[in-house]
Amino acid sequence: MEVSKFTEYRRKVVDNCSKVIVGKEESIFLVLICFICSGHVLLEDVPGTGKTMLLRAFAKTIGGDFKRVQFTPDLLPSDLTGIHFFNQKLSEFEFRPGPLFTNVVLADEINRATPRTQSSLLEAMEERQVSVDGTTFPLQSPFMVMATQNPLESYGTFPLPEAQTDRFFMRLSLGYMTREQEISVLSRVSTIDIVESLAQVVTDDETEYVRNHFPNVKVTDDVVGYIMDIIEATRNESRFISGASTRGGMALYKASQVCAAMNGRDYCLPEDVRFVAPHILAHRLNTGGGVGGESTSDAINRIINKATVPLEDS
Repeated sequence: MEVSKFTEYRRKVVDNCSKVIVGKEESIFLVLICFICSGHVLLEDVPGTGKTMLLRAFAKTIGGDFKRVQFTPDLLPSDLTGIHFFNQKLSEFEFRPGPLFTNVVLADEINRATPRTQSSLLEAMEERQVSVDGTTFPLQSPFMVMATQNPLESYGTFPLPEAQTDRFFMRLSLGYMTREQEISVLSRVSTIDIVESLAQVVTDDETEYVRNHFPNVKVTDDVVGYIMDIIEATRNESRFISGASTRGGMALYKASQVCAAMNGRDYCLPEDVRFVAPHILAHRLNTGGGVGGESTSDAINRIINKATVPLEDS
């Protein structure tokens, strides 16, 4: 495994996306980790912070086909998966694929759709396929769902069930830019024009290489034990009804490997685990509604800080 290919891949993607989203290199890096791990991203933030622009820029950067779906209460599952329609010229039914048949699909304001429509994403996110009228259709590869939602406005929304939030590899929040960064954005040309001018900066072969070779990053028994200490601590935390799932542990393991490779190493350190853990675990914890999202994040950070870090010479 050539770690230089990973570091170069990271540099190209982050630098290109940073032309659109200023000062959010860490968030771009986390989206990149999620993409390489074949995961899905839930971007949760107030309106106007650049969520949609980030996802558009990322799709253009990697050269993937991109489709955007505005989720509304009247959106039907067939609007995502596609339908069979009767072709009068051929006198037979023909399948018309929905927007899920792409590489990167943006589910904008996903919590505004009904649970029935939200659940239609489950098969696509987990199995990379959709079933329509008893027929199964494979999706393109790579395939990634990037969903956004506004955590402050609850009127007319349908909160995502735990079974679906657990299928999101990461939950991220962009937050506001600094004063200097925002001033530079206010005075520049339109962000939409910048996105449209972006070019693909990584080849399909480069993408295939990093997605296929990151499992070769070495993870010692001590680091695996450190990951399990954090996972088990979430299950023993009294404020959580249930802790992180096994799927969450697997996601943390893979994300730590990618983080290490992107930092130029073929071995994983506890620092890699600590970097990605809050974004992978916070949304997987069930508080029963008694604890807000921020408190959940604080609890995760406290658990990570309390976990015993294995020594290099142990």
